Amino acid sequence: MHTPLSEEIAHTAARLVVEEGLEWGPAKRRAVRQMGLPARTLLPDNDQLDDAVREYIQLFCADTQPRELRALRQLALVWMERMAAFRPHLAGAVWQGTATRLSDIYLQLFCDDPKSAEIALIDHHVDYEPRTVTGFHGEPVEALSLASKSPELQEMIGVHLMIYDLDDLRGALRPDAKGRVARGDLTAVRRLLQETELP
Repeated sequence: MHTPLSEEIAHTAARLVVEEGLEWGPAKRRAVRQMGLPARTLLPDNDQLDDAVREYIQLFCADTQPRELRALRQLALVWMERMAAFRPHLAGAVWQGTATRLSDIYLQLFCDDPKSAEIALIDHHVDYEPRTVTGFHGEPVEALSLASKSPELQEMIGVHLMIYDLDDLRGALRPDAKGRVARGDLTAVRRLLQETELP
């Protein structure tokens, strides 16, 4: 339910997402703290925060964000091509179009053998850090996190390879209530880059 308070929390959280690169959950919680609200305050839903982030980008970052987003998508494509054997799908802000240079790249890999992606990184002498993150069903998922340089941004960007079982791919491409798909494969990311050629 959208209330004036949830709108205010969403706008405060949107600034933290865009200006500090916070993930959505932590941004909502920090917004509540910054506003001096009780910890149990009802948080805005992700659709409301998505709208607020897009509005913030339009108002304050319209001149820089499209180039930054494109650079992140190009870097994501590089890693998707490297990890093509594991059916990579781009998710998160870089896929949805709300990423800035402070955003990390989230790639979901769908593997027959969960260790195979890790072995591929070792074989290519890539430094990574294993960790556990929250998956798209709210379950703990293994992730391999690394830093990769974006030639366009001249910065190191966090890339997180989230390891899913091959069976998880079946339900992964269903659209949400607004008809949006939460992730895209190599073909979809290439198409996005073609459609958003910059002048």
